[in-house]
Amino acid sequence: MPKPLRIAILASGRGSNFAALLAARERGELPVEFVLVASDKADAPVLQLAQSAGVPTIVLDPREYADRRAYDFALFDCLAASKPDLLVLAGFMRIIDGDAMKPWAGRMINIHPSLLPKYRGLHTHRRALKAGDVEHGASVHYVTAELDGGPVIAQTTLSIEAGDNENTLAARLLPLEHQLLPAVVALIASGRLALGEQGVIFDDAPIRKPLRWQGGELVR
Repeated sequence: MPKPLRIAILASGRGSNFAALLAARERGELPVEFVLVASDKADAPVLQLAQSAGVPTIVLDPREYADRRAYDFALFDCLAASKPDLLVLAGFMRIIDGDAMKPWAGRMINIHPSLLPKYRGLHTHRRALKAGDVEHGASVHYVTAELDGGPVIAQTTLSIEAGDNENTLAARLLPLEHQLLPAVVALIASGRLALGEQGVIFDDAPIRKPLRWQGGELVR
């Protein structure tokens, strides 16, 4: 029987996407082991969530380091010590130094609340509404030095409704994020999905566009 995929989580906030991963594992849908939850904020609720689940945690305060680069290398040294197979950014609200993440190319993913390449960075719901979009969504992508610019793995979409504001749109999207991220991690854990020289590889073939969350599964 193959060993569970070892996962380290980076998060800055409440950890709802991490909670979704924990729930998927408890349902038997994710053959993974969570080896560490790392945060840049000592009061982040995700830390209590991890501790309640018996997952080791660590906090590194950016203010204790000379600059962002020094902080990021220290953070990634801590992550490496836990020997993860995959790093999952689940609401980690920092831009990471490109050199620090180089050893993790193809082994680090992020969930972002927009249909990338639209609306990289912050305030994605506000920007979608301001642009008059009729559709919004979330993306899971491989992390590169380019902000929210790595190869997109999969997306989930929803229609923007009349009367939506930032808060209602975010609230309606979040449950879809909680389906999308575990589904992607499950494909990685099963060996069906990886990053290769030709881009994202799904079932031994490159994908031409992001996988879509449809009917409870990810499809081409």
